[in-house]
Parts: sequence; C-alpha cells; structure tokens
Amino acid sequence: MDFVLSGAAACGACLFTNPLEVVKTRMQLQGELKSRGSYQVYYRNVFHAFYTIGKVDGLAGLQKGLAPGLVYQFFMNGIRLGSYAVIESSGYIHTNGRVNAAKTTLAGAVAGVVGAVVGSPVYLVKTHMQSQSTSSIAVGHQHKHKGMILALSAIYKQHGILGLWRGSSAAVPRVSVGSAAQLSTFSSSKELVIDLQVFPKDSWLVALCAGMISSVVVVMAMTPFDVVSTRLYNQPVDHLGQGQLYKGFADCFSKTLRKEGLMGLYKGLGASYFRLGPHTILSLFFWDELRKVYQQCR
Repeated sequence: MDFVLSGAAACGACLFTNPLEVVKTRMQLQGELKSRGSYQVYYRNVFHAFYTIGKVDGLAGLQKGLAPGLVYQFFMNGIRLGSYAVIESSGYIHTNGRVNAAKTTLAGAVAGVVGAVVGSPVYLVKTHMQSQSTSSIAVGHQHKHKGMILALSAIYKQHGILGLWRGSSAAVPRVSVGSAAQLSTFSSSKELVIDLQVFPKDSWLVALCAGMISSVVVVMAMTPFDVVSTRLYNQPVDHLGQGQLYKGFADCFSKTLRKEGLMGLYKGLGASYFRLGPHTILSLFFWDELRKVYQQCR
C-alpha cells in the first residue's frame, strides 16, 4: 500500500505540474552546445515560454507527454517514496528517536536509484514527446512520436531492449541526488517544524511547510543533473543506438560546461523551480496526507 499511495500522490502532483515540465524541457534544450548570443531565443523566460507554447502549439501543447509523465510518476515515485516509507517505518532513519541526516540521505539516494532505473524507458519517451513542437519554435532533436505505446514499440524494434534504457546513466545520478536532497530535507524539516511548535503536530501544514523547504534544496542540487539528463535522453542516435552528440553523462556534463559555461548547467533554473518546486511540495504533501488517512482507516 505504501507503493500505491506514493504513486498516486506523485500522479496527483503531475497533473498540475506537467505544463511546467514541458516548459523546463524546452528551455534546457534551447541553445544546446552553443555559446550565448549565437542562437535564436524562442523562450526568454518561464512566462514567455508558457505563452509561446500555448500560442503556437495550443493548450494541448502544454500537456505534451502527460501520459508517459503519469506512468513515470506512478512507477518511479511509487517505488522511490514507497521504498523510503518502508525504510522509515523500519526505524532505520532514526537514531535515538531523532532523524539522522546521513541515514536519510543514504536511504533517499538508494530509493532514488531503484526508481530511476525502473522508470527510465518511460522518462525517455516523455522527454521526446515534450520536446516535440511546431518547427517555428522547435528546440533540440525532434523525434516525431505519435504516442507513448507507439514510441516504446518503435524504440524497442529499432534498438532493442537496451535502447529503452538509453540515457539511464544520467537518470541514476539525477534522481539519486534529487531524492537524497528531497527526502533528507523533508524528514529533517518536518521534525524541525514540529520542534518549533509552529503548527500542531498532526496538522497538514507541517508537511506543506517541510515540502516548501525541501523544494528549494532539491532544485539547487538537481538542476545540473536534470539538464544533462534531458539532453542525453533527447539527443539523436545512429543506427546502432549510439548518441550522436554525447557519449554519456560525463561527456555531456563537460561539453555543456565548456560550450555554455556554468550557467549552461543551470539553464532553465526558473522553469526548474516552477516545476520541481510545486511538484516536490504537492507530491510530498499528498504522500504524507494519504499515509495518514490510510493509517487512520486501518
């Protein structure tokens, strides 16, 4: 039940934040491997990108990749948060009744690795579909998928089972770092808010406040890995399934840093917060509240 509740919480958050995921993906691919000033800027900031996509691709364009996004959230976060809930309920993350920072970080990272590996094929398709756009505002490689199932089938037929896990070398560090930062700060922040007696111990505001604190840490820690992950997943591949722009995580990281500077790794930071921030807050809030309801109904 921990896994089901965790997946349901993440899907609930995804319904609200998927348009921001589309915006974030486009901004991270804009000007790929090009120095500032040498490419056309279609998306000036989060709000301009939101407006541009809605105007050119229509409102449906802002929900591109929703189906694979929901599937990804259910399985990846279901496994990630579910695993963490099991570890937490076993008492592992506590030492002498208090949250242990090192243990929560380790537990969050391990849970993130498992979730990232399982969800990688659907994340691949989600990235492809969210980057697809009308040619006048297109950024990154355009894969031209017609739907999630057709995309998974086409990738499998062309590149085999390993082709479905292309880009997972970036997904593992991305999710493990993000998960470690998110869950360790969430657990510690909840304990801090309770200790300060800002809100009643069982109030839904405790989880909401802790989620808000966690969201800032997650975005700062995760964005460089998120940029690399998006680019690795979306890059074109040859007939053997090998990437034509990057050889792997380290190559993408170094090329982006060399060509675009440090800010290239933080490209779309505003979009990342507007997406990861609310998603972190909502998913952790839904997760915490659903677990409370389940415990009361048992």
